[in-house]
Amino acid sequence: MTRGGKDRDGGDPERKCIVTGDVQPKAGLVRFGLGPDMQVVPDILARLPGRGIYVTADRDAILKASAKGLFSRAAKQPVTVSPMLADEVEAQLARRVVELISLCRKAGLAVVGFEKVKDWLAKGQAGILIQASDGSERGKTRLHAPGGQETFIGCLTAWELGLAFGREHAIHGALAAGGLTTRVVEEASRLAGMRKQLGGTVASKDTKNA
Repeated sequence: MTRGGKDRDGGDPERKCIVTGDVQPKAGLVRFGLGPDMQVVPDILARLPGRGIYVTADRDAILKASAKGLFSRAAKQPVTVSPMLADEVEAQLARRVVELISLCRKAGLAVVGFEKVKDWLAKGQAGILIQASDGSERGKTRLHAPGGQETFIGCLTAWELGLAFGREHAIHGALAAGGLTTRVVEEASRLAGMRKQLGGTVASKDTKNA
């Protein structure tokens, strides 16, 4: 890796997690910055000035960083950490994923509803299958991600997925392949880490198919 943070082969920028010590692509990490009152704040969009502090996108890692004083160590000065920091990160990531899926919908790169998603899958138009974590498990097993687990998003609730598509709730959605979809996948992967989910999750309650 070069001093600028990029791999010598021109790959994605990498940063070191203050908890695990692992160096990994920034896409798998959550960036934190410091507010004017020296409070640690999530910087999901990586826009805050100053040097960032990076933690693996995992709830346990963020909780450990908070409990062990690792943010202060990384900042080389005393800082304030909210006891709700992990929850704040999760909420911001969920909002980001919803916003990106909504952008895909407006660009004609997304569909919602069992029949439309099924049609896209059959025609090879779907690059990513999205299913609500709290949807009916029986209904969800009738559809299969086009490329296995790597092309499946299952960390959103039916309410959150519905919000992305401008409806009360939704269980099934699909995204076409493309640059914007890649961003959705990256952010959803971080959200899955915060929610302790790998792509999908077992349904916790039945919800009518949407």
